[in-house]
Amino acid sequence: MSIFAISDLHFSFFKNKPMDVFGSNWKNHFLKIKKNWIETINYNDTVLVPGDISWAKTMKEFLPDIEFIHSLSGKKIFIQGNHDYWWGSTSALNNLYDDMIFIKNNFYSFDDFALCGTRGWICPNDVFFTSHDEKIYKREVARLKLSLDMAVKDGFEKIIVMMHYPPTNDKKENSLFVDILNEYHVEKVIYGHLHGEENFYLSYMGNMNGIEYILVSSDFIEFKPVKIC
Repeated sequence: MSIFAISDLHFSFFKNKPMDVFGSNWKNHFLKIKKNWIETINYNDTVLVPGDISWAKTMKEFLPDIEFIHSLSGKKIFIQGNHDYWWGSTSALNNLYDDMIFIKNNFYSFDDFALCGTRGWICPNDVFFTSHDEKIYKREVARLKLSLDMAVKDGFEKIIVMMHYPPTNDKKENSLFVDILNEYHVEKVIYGHLHGEENFYLSYMGNMNGIEYILVSSDFIEFKPVKIC
């Protein structure tokens, strides 16, 4: 029984949205993900999916994508990405399938681990950060803290955090996200969002202050779920 992770599935079965505009490696990427998933994930494994699950804009459009994911082995744990516009009622999503857990402002327990997380946002001093982003950034910081507080209150000491956005800006400077991750002594941070060789290394990777930061964007990990622990 292992924990794996893969982000940015970017499925679009309701209305085909070719992804190879982002690179030839994205051509028929859903077939690559399916093949690698079947070869890697067992029925008793858990897969963390930190956002950008589907291009769908409504729940109706999302249904073919979630059915496809449901057909794959393992328990799946999701947080919301910046493109997951279909994400409405989290409680309603959690009532769909026993093998799918949607996290928002809470956490999920896996053995002696707490799986926490939030979408995150662009961090201050990033090249794309504007005054409009400040409010969203602070809201996401609060949501991360809320998720962690709930896990700690329930007695968890071993914590894995999922974020869709990287926890730093493109200059790898400190952020409120990093401050909180350090404060709660989390063990691992799993994130996605970054695509393309020129962007893969714009945030923390590897061990920083005792925390392991792991980028799991689909194209970075060649569309194959990677083992986290």
